[in-house]
Amino acid sequence: MLSDTPLSCRKLAARLGLTKDTIWRWRMIILESLAEACDKDFSGVVEVDETYQRESRKGSREWANHAANSNQHPAPPRPQWYVYRSGRIKMARGLSQWQIPLLTVMDRGGRRLFAPIANRRNRTIEIALAPIVPDDAVLCSDGMRAYRAFCKKHSLTHYEVSNKPGKRVVAGAFHIQNVNALHARYDAFIRPFCGPATKYLHRYLRWFLLRAKIKPEAAFRSILAAA
Repeated sequence: MLSDTPLSCRKLAARLGLTKDTIWRWRMIILESLAEACDKDFSGVVEVDETYQRESRKGSREWANHAANSNQHPAPPRPQWYVYRSGRIKMARGLSQWQIPLLTVMDRGGRRLFAPIANRRNRTIEIALAPIVPDDAVLCSDGMRAYRAFCKKHSLTHYEVSNKPGKRVVAGAFHIQNVNALHARYDAFIRPFCGPATKYLHRYLRWFLLRAKIKPEAAFRSILAAA
């Protein structure tokens, strides 16, 4: 769990000579015992953006149960992902309700928040940011309207940046490059797990943030203390 490149349950089971189910159960127990990794109080220049994780029902019996008894078990709300990959059903381009927004907040002091949110509406962003971003902070974001509305409501200084060359940094100091770098690290971290089940996603986000914040030796000691 603390190696530079996390291993999938199958690869770790092969290395340890155990079953993948045993490794998965151990992993869930350890991740649930980890302390909360998100910070609460931000200050100064605060960067905010979002990335996305595809919704996953890994391990669900919804489709099998519906196929066995459609009268007792209703049809799942979407086809399985492999059906889209097969080309039998065309997947709509762009974002959809099956892409879960992961709100990412960072300040220049190194504090981080990385958490799933229901959607990108103004009210959702307000509920997520209001308790942690003080009114004297400077917010840096992309051009999403919800961030603009939040800053207007709280009278925050707001800098909007773009991904176009020459517009990624405003006034020589205001950008969201730290958040973008964290997203790149998250993509590399989550890739070996091939889309964890959404109901366990918060545990993987906690694991990722702790790996980013704590040296391996300190993290190992915290796991032993929690156990």
